[in-house]
Amino acid sequence: MGTVVSGLVDAQVNGAAGIDLTAEPHRLWEVAAALPAYGVVAFVPTVITSDPAARDQALATLAAGPPAGWAGAEPLGLHFEGPMIAPTRKGAHPERWLRPPSLELVDGWSREAGVAIVTIAPELPGALEVVERLTGRGIVVSVGHTAARAAEVTAALEAGARYLTHLGNAMPPLQPREPGPIGAAFGGDVVAGLIVDGHHLDPLFVRTAWRALGPDHFLSVSDTTAGLGLPDGPARLGDQDVVVADGTVRLAGGTLAGSAASLLDCLRVLVAQTGCTLEEAVATATTTPLTLLGLPPREERIRLNDDLRLEVD
Repeated sequence: MGTVVSGLVDAQVNGAAGIDLTAEPHRLWEVAAALPAYGVVAFVPTVITSDPAARDQALATLAAGPPAGWAGAEPLGLHFEGPMIAPTRKGAHPERWLRPPSLELVDGWSREAGVAIVTIAPELPGALEVVERLTGRGIVVSVGHTAARAAEVTAALEAGARYLTHLGNAMPPLQPREPGPIGAAFGGDVVAGLIVDGHHLDPLFVRTAWRALGPDHFLSVSDTTAGLGLPDGPARLGDQDVVVADGTVRLAGGTLAGSAASLLDCLRVLVAQTGCTLEEAVATATTTPLTLLGLPPREERIRLNDDLRLEVD
């Protein structure tokens, strides 16, 4: 009969079903309608580094609410992943839209306005002042796409940051004399998002992170894109062409650009690579993100079979 668990919460969704939320933020509710087929009942729509008009339109679309008769996963507020990130760790973010941290840039960003998470590189000049301003407005500030040293990450945490975006990706590696963001996560009291899709992280890294962070600080995200649900072939991420192939999404040069995995796909990989229980895996995509966002448990339930695949009545 399967196992009934809480509906999943995906804290990093760039798109789905051929729709990219940075290129087409006005289609947010279509993405939301596509996600329950993957067990997701709530999510954080993510807009990457882009023309500011994309952020404005995403906020307006969220504020306007769903169309009549709509049903789907609830958007919990937007994640602005950039543009205040390090050029050397931009990953798939277009460099021409990168901007230095400034209070003027984040003017009007607040939890009440619809911004739930902001990713920032804390080593950039002016970043800590922005961190303090955003956290004061109820936004979860995350360290990511960064070249920061461990001390710079710690300074951001002391200024109010509480999260790390896709740990192990778009950041320096852990080194014995400069542990960087990964060391700050492993040695501190902070939640870290991880893309356990079988492509972004080596299984040994996943096992190490699981042991170092523990279930309460390990947050599973899909970082999924318009490629979710599409066959292999060309797709879009923001204003860039990408290719979906063999379960990955990449720029023409081979750089990973989000994923084509569902959150359930990631939980299956997490169980396989760490040996954690189904309940522990599900908590990383339910209790952990909701606690980070200061939200209560969800009432929705889904049924999973022994292979962590969605059972539909």
